[in-house]
Amino acid sequence: MPTRQIRIDSRDWHVYPSGFLTQSVGDEFGLIFVTGKGNDREVRVTRYTPERTRAREQSLAELGEAQLKALFRQSQSSARAPEAGYRP
Repeated sequence: MPTRQIRIDSRDWHVYPSGFLTQSVGDEFGLIFVTGKGNDREVRVTRYTPERTRAREQSLAELGEAQLKALFRQSQSSARAPEAGYRP
């Protein structure tokens, strides 16, 4: 799985495309931001609509650093996100 790395607020975050599919598959993809390890691990998730390609991995590769940072700023904690394993 392709990954990107970005530094935000003095922390290094790894960014992965999520494998979670919504009914908007092809129009909307999920991203998972991960930093830290073990008990210090933090996971955040967000969704976005790609501008060019409709391939999940390629669209992540095409995102610029400013776009990744903007997506991070609108991300939410993984505590209630299905991408991170939450089940109601």
